[in-house]
Amino acid sequence: MAQRTRLSPDLRRAQLLKLGVELLSTRTLDELSIDDLAAEAGISTGLLFHYFGSKREFHLAVARAAATQLLDFLAPDPALPPVPRMRQSLIGFVDYVTQNRDAYTSLVRGAATGDEAMRALFEQTRTAIAEIVLHNVDDLGIEPTPKLAMTVRGWVAFAEEVTITWLRQEEVDRDGLLELLERGFFQLAMVAVGVDAVAPYLPDLS
Repeated sequence: MAQRTRLSPDLRRAQLLKLGVELLSTRTLDELSIDDLAAEAGISTGLLFHYFGSKREFHLAVARAAATQLLDFLAPDPALPPVPRMRQSLIGFVDYVTQNRDAYTSLVRGAATGDEAMRALFEQTRTAIAEIVLHNVDDLGIEPTPKLAMTVRGWVAFAEEVTITWLRQEEVDRDGLLELLERGFFQLAMVAVGVDAVAPYLPDLS
């Protein structure tokens, strides 16, 4: 057991969340044991419940921290042009799910649970990802129409499912996955807003 260190309540809570996210790199959220985490942190399970109230609340807080970490990976360099910026976000996305496959799977699959809070967190995360994409599209000079906004949401769902499948099988290499996600987006965008609006950027995908 790790030696217990006296921390302020906020620092202790942040430590427990950080440790919870780290443990998700090797197990799913359902497999995240309160006893194991308390032992790793050098505290009693009772103290962990003091900070989070219940196992469900702790799992939800860990999932929220994992979602924040995912969005941090997706945050591109604003100095980049729009297409390379989007590519950088995709690289960050694939890097995150490669390094944290169980955490990512838990987050995505949380949408299928009966837990309303977990579903709401998933929807918030998906919306945040869609907003990153739409911001890049707007910088390309492509009008963010309602049809395009729906298309982006659909593409995010596509990216999630394709990546989950890739994690299980890995029959396509990482570069192939990135190409599929990037070209898939621009092909769908052409359907939503027309070839003329998107075609000028297709050479940048080579």
